[in-house]
Amino acid sequence: MTKQVRWTIIGLIILIIAGMIAYPRVKEKLKSEEKTQGPPPPAMAQRRMAISINAVVLKKQSLIDGDKTVGTTIPDEDVNLTFESSGKIIDIFFTEGSHVKKGDLLAKINDKPLQAELKKLESQLPLAKERVNRQGTLLEKDAVSLEAFEQVTTALEVLLADIELVKARLLQTELRAPFDGIIGLRQVSEGAYATPQTIIVNLTKISPLKIEFSVNERFGSEIRNGTDIVFNLETTTSGLRKEYKAKVYAVESKIALETRTLKVRALYPNEDGRILPGRNLQVDLIIKAMDDALVVPSEAVIPEMGKFIVYQYRNGEARAKTITPGLRTESHVQVLDGLLPGDTVITSGVMQLRTGMRVTIDNLR
Repeated sequence: MTKQVRWTIIGLIILIIAGMIAYPRVKEKLKSEEKTQGPPPPAMAQRRMAISINAVVLKKQSLIDGDKTVGTTIPDEDVNLTFESSGKIIDIFFTEGSHVKKGDLLAKINDKPLQAELKKLESQLPLAKERVNRQGTLLEKDAVSLEAFEQVTTALEVLLADIELVKARLLQTELRAPFDGIIGLRQVSEGAYATPQTIIVNLTKISPLKIEFSVNERFGSEIRNGTDIVFNLETTTSGLRKEYKAKVYAVESKIALETRTLKVRALYPNEDGRILPGRNLQVDLIIKAMDDALVVPSEAVIPEMGKFIVYQYRNGEARAKTITPGLRTESHVQVLDGLLPGDTVITSGVMQLRTGMRVTIDNLR
């Protein structure tokens, strides 16, 4: 063995001994740095494992843009009926809870003094007319002055006016239905003294029926007369909901500052009268309806730097796709460009996804 080979072997032995001494210290240092710096970057972890996601296969479907709100039913007409004059009630002709027609006589107060006054005035009418005829004949013969003829003519006109006045006051002793409707519960009895402030009964017209509700201000420029709505009531027997259709007929002229909502009224025929005023209901306002729209769930869409992105599932990976959105509702967004029917779009965990990330579908719709 030469001297050079001997020194080479000695050097290798020294290096092996030094490595054995330094290895525990290096290992401990690496562990300390890992604790300080935390786990490896997400990109590294993403290469090692796939994320479970939910996804949906796109297909064309119906899309309705509108609003859900609560409303109430109110009568088409509603009035508390009172007499126009004072007097003792002598007759009540209606039955509580019954239907009445416009013009039906409902109640009457004592009119005997007025009838007597009318009879007195009408008895003077023949004589007054005779005086006018006689004075007219004499005036043609220049037997009386024009002034005398005008005096008797004026007296006749005053008498006729007094008769019309009494007849008008007689009408005020009658209480008649101002419109077709349902009579409520009467508040007085025969023999009671009524004044114009005394409520006799309530009259309500419930066919058609008005639906009153408020919508978000963003629909202010969209909703107008003729807009369709759907409302439903929960039945008390089966608990099932039945939908009813109505049309908007009036919109408030301004938005309420306190609630930033717009008050709207719709009309429902209610021909059978089964829905009563005062019912709470849920209203679905239909602004736009499409039968053939390609849509994605709202939670799948990410606004980013003025663009809208979704992640498409392809060959076990997530791929970012920029889309052009159209009509938007609370639950869906219409896709005008960027996706096709049959594409699979990821709907969960989208905020942590990146293009190329490995994913596995846990739930596919």
